[in-house]
Amino acid sequence: SAINSKLRRRNSHGAVPSLPAQLVPKIGPQRSTKNAQKLKLLPAPELGEESPDEESGRDVYSQYTRIKDPTARRDAARLGKADRDRLPRVTAYCTANKYQMEGLMRFLKGRGKTRGASPKLIDECIYSAYDYSKTVENRHDRRVGAQPDPVQAYERRHSTGDVSDNGFHRDNLIDLHSEGRHDSGFADGYDAGNETAIVGETNPDFDTQVHTPEVFLFDYGVVVIWGMTLAQEQRFLKEIAKFETEKLAPDDVETEHFNFYYTREYQARIYNDFITLRDKRNYMTKLAISHALAQSVKTSLFEELIASTVDTCKDIPTQIALTGKIALSRTQINMQIGELFILRINIHLNGSVLDTPELFWVEPQLEPVYQAVRSYLEMDQRVGLLTERLDVIADLLAVLKDQLSHGHGEKLEWIVIVLIAAEIVVAAINIVVDLYASD
Repeated sequence: SAINSKLRRRNSHGAVPSLPAQLVPKIGPQRSTKNAQKLKLLPAPELGEESPDEESGRDVYSQYTRIKDPTARRDAARLGKADRDRLPRVTAYCTANKYQMEGLMRFLKGRGKTRGASPKLIDECIYSAYDYSKTVENRHDRRVGAQPDPVQAYERRHSTGDVSDNGFHRDNLIDLHSEGRHDSGFADGYDAGNETAIVGETNPDFDTQVHTPEVFLFDYGVVVIWGMTLAQEQRFLKEIAKFETEKLAPDDVETEHFNFYYTREYQARIYNDFITLRDKRNYMTKLAISHALAQSVKTSLFEELIASTVDTCKDIPTQIALTGKIALSRTQINMQIGELFILRINIHLNGSVLDTPELFWVEPQLEPVYQAVRSYLEMDQRVGLLTERLDVIADLLAVLKDQLSHGHGEKLEWIVIVLIAAEIVVAAINIVVDLYASD
C-alpha cells in the first residue's frame, strides 16, 4: 500500500492545491528519445555481436545519417509518427505495485484452448502467447465440422531437449508453422491499402504480420504486450485486473508505446521508437527487450512520484529561510517524513527496476540486447537523476527530523520554564502567607 497510499494522499483534499487534471498534461517517461530520432542497433544474441556506439558527439539527434544499410535507411525514411497506427504495437503498462504471479499462472493455463496461452515462468516474468482471434477460429472449425488447419496450429517448445530436423537445438523458440498467415485480429487495424502495406509490397522481407500476440507480465506490476490492437490491450488489462496488488488509479497508470516489424535484410535496431526484429520466433529476444521496457515504465512511475513529492515540499525550505521554522504541526511533519521515507524504500528496495535482472546471469547472450534497449531508453541517465533527487529528498528528510527534534526540545524547555515559574510563584505565596501569619 506504500505507493498507492502515496498517490491517494497526493490526490486527497489535504494535499497541496493543484490545477484540474484536464489542464495538467501527463509528463510520461522523461527521456529525450520520445521526440528525438535516435538510433540504437540491437546485437544478435546467437552471434554475441556488439553494437557500435551511436551516441557519441553531436550525432545523437541526427542519427538518420548514420544508417549505412540502404534498405534500413529507406525504411527509416518512410516510417514516421503517422505510421504508428499501421504497424503492430508493443506497449508496456504499469498498472499496479505488484502482480499475483501464482494467480496469473493459473489464469493463463486455463486459457490454453480459447486463447492459445502456454505460460512459462522465467524468473520474475511470466511469458505467454495470447491470441484473441483463436476463439473465432475455433468456433469456425466447430461450425464447419472440419479439423483445425495445420497452418494455424501453434506449436510451442520450451525444452532444451527439443531438436529440429536439421539437428540443431531449438530451445527458447516458438514454432510458427503459419509463416505467411495474416492475423485476423489486425484486419481492421492494418489496412492492406495503406502506405505501410506499400512498403511491404516493394520489400517482401518487410513483415508487419502478427502471427501470435504475446504478453510478458512482471511481478512488480508491469505488463508488456506485443502484437495486440489497442482494444485488445484494454481487454487484456481488464482480464488481469483482479490479480493486481495496490492497483493504480487510471490517471496514474504509466505507459511506453513502440511499434515493431520484422526484416532479415539488416541488423535489428530501434530507431524513432520503431523496433526492428529479425527472428519472429525467438521470444527470448523479446523478453530481453521487454525487461528494459518494463523497467522504463516503472521508473516513469517513480519519476512522477518524486516530481509530485518535490512539488509538494518545495515551499518548506522557503519557510525555513524566511521564518526560521516550519509552519506545520508535529503530526503533519511526521506524515511528511513517512511519505518521503516510503518513497525512498520503494525505489531502493525494488532492485528489479534499478539493477540488471538475474535472468541475464543465466542467459548472458541476451544481456547485450537488454543493455542496448536500456541505453536507448536512457535508463542510466534517468536512474542517476532519480538518485540525485532522492538525495535531495533525503536532505529534506533530515531537515524535517531536525525541525521535529528542535521543536520537541523547545517544548520540553518551555515545560521546565513553566514548572520553575510555578515553583517560584508557590514559594512567593508561601513567603507572603508566612509573613502575614507572623504578624
